[in-house]
Amino acid sequence: MIRVPSLLAGVCLLASPALAECNKSTAEYETAQLVEHHEVSLNIVETAAEAGSFGTLLAAAEAAGLVEALTGEGPLTVFAPTDDAFAALPEGTVETLLLPENKEQLAGILKLHVIAGAAVTSDQLAGQTVTVDSLNGALAIDGTDGVTVNGSTVVAADVAASNGVIHVIDAVILEAAAPSGS
Repeated sequence: MIRVPSLLAGVCLLASPALAECNKSTAEYETAQLVEHHEVSLNIVETAAEAGSFGTLLAAAEAAGLVEALTGEGPLTVFAPTDDAFAALPEGTVETLLLPENKEQLAGILKLHVIAGAAVTSDQLAGQTVTVDSLNGALAIDGTDGVTVNGSTVVAADVAASNGVIHVIDAVILEAAAPSGS
């Protein structure tokens, strides 16, 4: 398994933004256009709020008690599911996860979407397949034909924030990848 410090030493993560362009739906394209024009002085939460397509993610981060961590110093890499990605989950899933008694489970799911200690950009992993540690388990990242993270497709890459980088994904990651070699 590749560790975050190895990423900083030159291991690559995502294919170029041009490859991500091929995978966009109309809503995702609009999201990408919104986030491309924000000020880099905004943190990850502020950047997501400005984009307008991450209301469910932001509500989930609030319910899980993770907003402060996502507004902290960083650097962080966040794979951010859109509202459409959350809407694609089975009916009732989001509502159930947002209940106070499911705070720990929700936090675990959201932590799967975050790599701490690195702001990994698309030029770092083009053409590679690697496994990296998120805050709650392994992420299998495949940058050989477009970019996927545990099966979710990156539809907009390299959205800069003052405390890291956001990559927009089209599905919610619900479980960690199997360790390499299993």
